Amino acid sequence: MHPISFVGAGPGASDLLTLRAADRLRSADTLVWADSLVCPAITKLVPERCEKIRTSKMTLEEIISVLVDKQRSGQRVVRLHDGDTALYSAINEHICMLTDYNIPVEVVPGISAYQATAAGLATELTIPGVVQTVILGRASGRTGVPNNESLSRLAALKASLCLYLSAHYVEEVQSTLLEYYPVDTPVAVGHRVSWPDELLSVTPLNEMTAFTRKHKLLRTTLYIVSPALVSGPQRSCLYSPNYNHLFRPNL
Repeated sequence: MHPISFVGAGPGASDLLTLRAADRLRSADTLVWADSLVCPAITKLVPERCEKIRTSKMTLEEIISVLVDKQRSGQRVVRLHDGDTALYSAINEHICMLTDYNIPVEVVPGISAYQATAAGLATELTIPGVVQTVILGRASGRTGVPNNESLSRLAALKASLCLYLSAHYVEEVQSTLLEYYPVDTPVAVGHRVSWPDELLSVTPLNEMTAFTRKHKLLRTTLYIVSPALVSGPQRSCLYSPNYNHLFRPNL
């Protein structure tokens, strides 16, 4: 029996899939996917014979029932998630239930939206002497976050802060961030990054809410708050002629 493949679809563009993810899609007998979140171009990679099952209106129990049934019938099953499987994908609850059925799984990671957003802006989120930490988080929202991971605690570090699932609460988010970051701190706003209708722009922190409202952003929106977005050239030690290391000893 083939394991069920949990595959990260990446941010949207089909050529941003990993080679392994593309391979699993091209050999799939059954595709079970989050149709409201995954770019349609990705699903076109599966064979014509592949059965496509949308999950936007299904419960977890219904999804598991489909996965178990298809896997036990000998099919190659792909459970396709947007972005990267390690972030907000809910694969943990899937895999825990599949384990109870003794169903083997494999996980294929994908490029995350924060990586695609930084790449789209041709920028690095860790600049020497400016910022060396990247935080992936979200606003509390309906599902909440642990108290020790509140937005205030994350913002207090003044690192490169990547916020998922937060557009619905943007006014509250902006208010909290302004307690820790300067008003002109650049915020990258990425909506459907790498999709055909991508919106990717940088706006000052104090205009974050206005920008979001103007463009009617809600789902599939990411914010990156970071001083790295306007940093000038900063030399790293790695390529400095005055810095010796194993492969470039100081002779």
